[in-house]
Amino acid sequence: MQVLLPPGWPRPKGYANGVTARGRMVFVAGMIGWDAQGVFHSDDMGAQVRQALENVVAVLTEGGAKPEHIVRMTWYVTDKREYVAAYPEIGKAFKELIGCYNAAMTAVEVSALIEDRAKVEIEVTAVVPD
Repeated sequence: MQVLLPPGWPRPKGYANGVTARGRMVFVAGMIGWDAQGVFHSDDMGAQVRQALENVVAVLTEGGAKPEHIVRMTWYVTDKREYVAAYPEIGKAFKELIGCYNAAMTAVEVSALIEDRAKVEIEVTAVVPD
């Protein structure tokens, strides 16, 4: 994997502008903040992000991938202000579960997610090197 940073551009904080990679692709559907049985244990944004990331890691593992193989993440959040206020907790969970900040990322505020209690949904693409 190679992070793409055009000359003269500052390194973004917490993500990459672009990534190039070669290998076997693993696609993870949008993961939300409920457990493997579909039960929410919290309505807190930070707690739901942690659970969604745990779910991402579980699916990656099933596909023979690791968090360091993530090349793209798309985050859908229902409340931008709540998401920004939870940055410290989100950053801690991200560092513990994902560990690296080399994925190209997008975060979008949406009016709602399909599951009413869901506050975040995270979609991932990973590339396992050849």
